[in-house]
Amino acid sequence: AGGEIMVLIGPSGCGKTTILRMINRLVEPSGGTILVEGQDTIKMDPVALRRRIGYVIQGIGLFPHMRVLENVAVVPRLKGIGPGEARSVSERALEMVGLPPSEYGEKWPRQLSGGQQQRVGVARALAGDPEIILMDEPFGALDPISRIGLQDELLDLQSKLKKTVVFVTHDISEAMKMGNRIAIMRSGVLAQVGEP
Repeated sequence: AGGEIMVLIGPSGCGKTTILRMINRLVEPSGGTILVEGQDTIKMDPVALRRRIGYVIQGIGLFPHMRVLENVAVVPRLKGIGPGEARSVSERALEMVGLPPSEYGEKWPRQLSGGQQQRVGVARALAGDPEIILMDEPFGALDPISRIGLQDELLDLQSKLKKTVVFVTHDISEAMKMGNRIAIMRSGVLAQVGEP
């Protein structure tokens, strides 16, 4: 449902990431229907659909040759926002994730810790003001303290922004903490859906 965090949980290789890739049409479903705002995604232009979706992955995916602010501004620029407004939007997104642009905007990704890089990835997803945010094991590579901190920050942000989030994890405690609803997957099949 809109404005909630749906967690997909299951063992490696069970299809969690494939579902995310089907939502944004990087992979076409072999059966069934995926609806976004009541519309079948197969009938939507894939590029237009992807511009409505933010994507945060475990590997972060920052461009090493771009400074932090430039990395965040990539998404609003792709959506046709001019350079000045893209900069403002990106600065606000960095503020939202606890990275003041005056301190972090001109740094290179390699100058940041893993947790800070992950925050930049979240800021980049938010900068496009997406309807849906897909998060694929976003905190999986972080140390436990950074992971808990980012989980708490994401929940705080979510309470303010009310985005629709599909969050993939293999960690049951993370699923229980993060999800409004949890979907358990096994061998490519949705085995159970419920509230934590």
